[in-house]
Amino acid sequence: MSPIDRVDRRLMSEEAYDRIRDAIVTGDLTPGERVKDSELAERMGLSRTPVREALARLADMGLVEAKPGVYTRISTLDKDEVARTLAVIKALDEVAVRAGTPNLKREDLELMREVNEEFEEAVARSDVRAALEADDRFHSIPVAAARNPLITRILDQLHPQIHRILYRKFSTLYGAQNTGGHHRELIRILASGDADEAAKRSGEHWIELGGLIDQLFANAELTV
Repeated sequence: MSPIDRVDRRLMSEEAYDRIRDAIVTGDLTPGERVKDSELAERMGLSRTPVREALARLADMGLVEAKPGVYTRISTLDKDEVARTLAVIKALDEVAVRAGTPNLKREDLELMREVNEEFEEAVARSDVRAALEADDRFHSIPVAAARNPLITRILDQLHPQIHRILYRKFSTLYGAQNTGGHHRELIRILASGDADEAAKRSGEHWIELGGLIDQLFANAELTV
């Protein structure tokens, strides 16, 4: 295999990974749905190898369940698993915000304000995809300021597990909350330089979100 072939294969594997992950998040592939690499490859116009590689990566992330020779399916929504994921996200987010606060520059804070405006505009027009993308960009700024690629990489792997719930129940979990107000308060604290308070406030978001998701499970609103 030539170097060019290896690059092409890697690019195809990344494309398959991105497209299948997005289909899971948006609900195009539903929890519990069985999938076949051959059928997915045909739908995406790719060969089976990059699709198999993508499914293996998604299984490592917990978005896909596989029993060799029996089935490959989209992971179901499990209350305990979601709680564990949120606990890890909260812990890493707090560490990152605490470490990143001293490194934030004026332009970083201004960018957070601009992105929050985009978020609020997306919420107002019920554009779930744009709102979630803006929310991710907003929170990625103080996380990036921590200058810890390991935290960034782990958070990137965990977020899709929560995003697929947010996508299904956006109006309940984000649209009905004053998330934009939370963002503005976080910016204010970050601008003050109080790293501990900023980490606490950022962590509270995940606690509140976890409580709302628990209620959805209790009301059987997240069943397949």
